[in-house]
Amino acid sequence: MKYFLMLFCTVLMFSCAEEKKSSNTAKEEMSQKVKLMTLDPGHFHAALVHKKMYPQVDSTIYLFAPKGPEVEDFLSKIESYNTRDEAPTDWTVQSKFSDDYLNQMLADKSGNVMIVAGKNSKKIDYILAAVKAGLNVYADKPLVINPEGFEKLKEAFKVAQENNVLIYDIMTERFESTTMMQKLLSTLPEVFGELEDGTAEEPAISKESVHHFFKYVSGQPLVRPAWFFDVNEEGEGIVDVTTHLVDLVQWEAFPEEIIDTAQIDMVKARRWPTLLSPDEFNTVTGLTEFPDYLDKDIKDGELNVFANGEMVYKINGKYAKVSVIWNYQAPEGTADTHYSIMRGTKSDLIIKQGQEENFKPVLYILPKEKEGFEESLNEAISGAVAEQFSGTTIEELNDGSFRVNIPDEFKIGHEAHFGQVTENFLKYLGEGQLPNWEVPNMISKYYTTIEAYKITQE
Repeated sequence: MKYFLMLFCTVLMFSCAEEKKSSNTAKEEMSQKVKLMTLDPGHFHAALVHKKMYPQVDSTIYLFAPKGPEVEDFLSKIESYNTRDEAPTDWTVQSKFSDDYLNQMLADKSGNVMIVAGKNSKKIDYILAAVKAGLNVYADKPLVINPEGFEKLKEAFKVAQENNVLIYDIMTERFESTTMMQKLLSTLPEVFGELEDGTAEEPAISKESVHHFFKYVSGQPLVRPAWFFDVNEEGEGIVDVTTHLVDLVQWEAFPEEIIDTAQIDMVKARRWPTLLSPDEFNTVTGLTEFPDYLDKDIKDGELNVFANGEMVYKINGKYAKVSVIWNYQAPEGTADTHYSIMRGTKSDLIIKQGQEENFKPVLYILPKEKEGFEESLNEAISGAVAEQFSGTTIEELNDGSFRVNIPDEFKIGHEAHFGQVTENFLKYLGEGQLPNWEVPNMISKYYTTIEAYKITQE
């Protein structure tokens, strides 16, 4: 009996020790998880980051913001993700509302990553404060909208390096399948040759995107805050959406190369407004009148929003063109669109998204010499392309070009790209560093948009 009693006590002690060890391991794993703090979510992109869960991320979102319709919209979207039928998320939001939300976040430090997507006028100050406090930053574009902000951004990157934290902007368009295919084919000399130098009239690489003020997000009509139409808060179009396009120029034409600002020369730039009637403004904001701070932009009863911009510049000796256009609403059954061309010595790679493509992006290849080209293209499709986009086919068209048919499984949509970018960021965060070209190229990217902005203000 004594023997069995001793054996029982030993087993019990071992069991308790294992349970304590397991509990400590769970707590250690939880403490090592990435913890996200969302600051002042004034843009729906802040919610899209949370449209899926991530195994290395704690399920609690620490929210620091002033009370108002914008934060309510954020909370509503998180709730919709948590309660949807297919693949529901499991986020818990710990809200801390305050007019002094930035300082409260810095004092609490509930997490180690600040997510910011909202008023672009304030964003760089949030970023600089965060890295000074030793926090990583995951920010929606653009990080800056004027020359003063650009100087602060350069300082922020220096501070981030000193404090061993990361600053990363959310470049979703790198994950759009036709863009990825365009980049891939441009790296194959047997298909593309080399990127031409181009001219100001016919650049080597061009990117154009068309956007719409009225649109649907996560199945619901998007309500935009009135400040979104104030260029002093949102920034003009030439420093906003163009951020994506300038990024793609660098990412596709010079993959993984460090780009120095000394190799960027702005040739010309222009901007023009989109006109909104009071009724259209009411539809997208819910407001029956233009706020007083928009008086400066009202002419003949319509709001002039300088959301459109175009720039032509040289980068590493190649001519590039970037333009962004904003309309009020897309035609029925369509959405935001993208056009792009890369001119190579052997072929041009062209993305179109018009009526012929059913308003879905499609990549075309236009060879400059027919002899032997189809054979080289077929080899590429069955080789390098199949490794990344299995099932891709090509078809020759009447004009001699080839249409690239990418399987639907790779066309996951703009909203899903936020999860892909976030997974990329989390990988870099786990490694403790970005690729060596990311930071200098972020600086060059914003240098480009700000140089274009300067010209339009002259």
